[in-house]
Amino acid sequence: MADVLSCEHLWKSYGGRMVLTDLNLHVQGGRIVGLLGPNGSGKTTLMKLVNGLLVPNSGTIFIDGYAPGVESKKIVSYLPDAEYLPDWMTVSRLVAMFADFYDNFDPVKAQEMLNALKISGMERLKTLSKGTKEKVQLILAMSRKARLYMLDEPIGGVDPAARDYILNTIIGNYSEDAAVVITTHLISDIEQVLDEAVFLRDGQVMLHKSVDEIRQNDGKSVDDLFREVFRC
Repeated sequence: MADVLSCEHLWKSYGGRMVLTDLNLHVQGGRIVGLLGPNGSGKTTLMKLVNGLLVPNSGTIFIDGYAPGVESKKIVSYLPDAEYLPDWMTVSRLVAMFADFYDNFDPVKAQEMLNALKISGMERLKTLSKGTKEKVQLILAMSRKARLYMLDEPIGGVDPAARDYILNTIIGNYSEDAAVVITTHLISDIEQVLDEAVFLRDGQVMLHKSVDEIRQNDGKSVDDLFREVFRC
């Protein structure tokens, strides 16, 4: 299957500090990929570059053949690791806003997931708990029929009881030809849904393997291998 995401020789610095160093990454359709690394390894920077929120110093990025820009934004669904929606809006108005903004947004699917999590459309975002806000943001992101989903810490503030539902939401709401890239520190919680793991260190890809390969060849879980590789 063709690459949905292709990053070649990416370099990115902030104020003279290099964050990404000659980074190369290819993600095919139909794959859920864990983008894993310690704080400061470049995960969020890479996500922002793919989404066109930052521009690399050099290198190329292509999403389904498009460089980051107007066309790529139509097929990339991005969930940032921050609250970014107007908190005075009700959940129902947010669903309506996404439906107006994105041609590939499915409001019926969004409502079904909100109902399953017992989140009222009448609630204003600012009245919701941190975990419930994150659920709303994830539901909005996964209700788009995108080619690439970039999810930055999607279960970071979600209670353990809801994590399985969140992960099932991710698995059940992307098409076979789409790709999902997830960053998280809760590796053991998401390992069950991953097809591949990418380890970042100092802005470089130091490992990119299938989860099956890690288990069979390394004889470890992704979480165990991560702890071994990044042991302090």
